[in-house]
Amino acid sequence: MEQRLENPKLFADLPRAVAAREALRSRGRRVVLTNGVFDLLHTGHLYYLKKARALGDALFIALNADASVKQLKGPLRPVQDEEQRAYALAALECIDGIVVFREKRLTAEILALKPDVYCKAGDYTLEKLDAGERGALQAVGAQIEFMPFLEGFSTTALIARIKAAGEI
Repeated sequence: MEQRLENPKLFADLPRAVAAREALRSRGRRVVLTNGVFDLLHTGHLYYLKKARALGDALFIALNADASVKQLKGPLRPVQDEEQRAYALAALECIDGIVVFREKRLTAEILALKPDVYCKAGDYTLEKLDAGERGALQAVGAQIEFMPFLEGFSTTALIARIKAAGEI
C-alpha cells in the first residue's frame, strides 16, 4: 500500500497556485519563479534555490512532472517520482510553494502566475530560454535573472558516483 505524503507547500493544481500568488501580490510581496526536475537534491540545487529566494519575498517552484522528466532525461529518470521530489523541495525553508507542470513548456504557468522574477541557473542564457517562455515572461513583465552556476554539482554526476560506490 502506497503512503501519500502530506505536503502543504504542494499546490494541487495551477488555479490554487495562482490564488496563493495573488494573495502574496495583494500584500505587496514579490514572487520568484523557477522550474526544474530536482531529481536528487544536491549542493548545487541548494545553493541555487537559496540565491533565487533572496531575489524576492517568496519562491515558487514549477516542478517537471514524471512524464516530462522521462522525455528530457531518458527512460530511467526520474529516480524519485514527482511526489517524492516535491516533498524533498518542500522541506526547504527557502521554498514557499510548488506546482507540478505537465506540459513540455512552462508558458501557461508563467502567464497564470505572473512572477515578478523568473530565474534559472547560470548554465542558461537569455538565448537558451525557450522563445515562447521568454515571450510569456516579457508579457507579464517578469525580471529574468540567471544565478551563478556552482561547478561540479549535477544529478547525472551524482548518479554516476552512487553507481560507482555500489560496485565497491
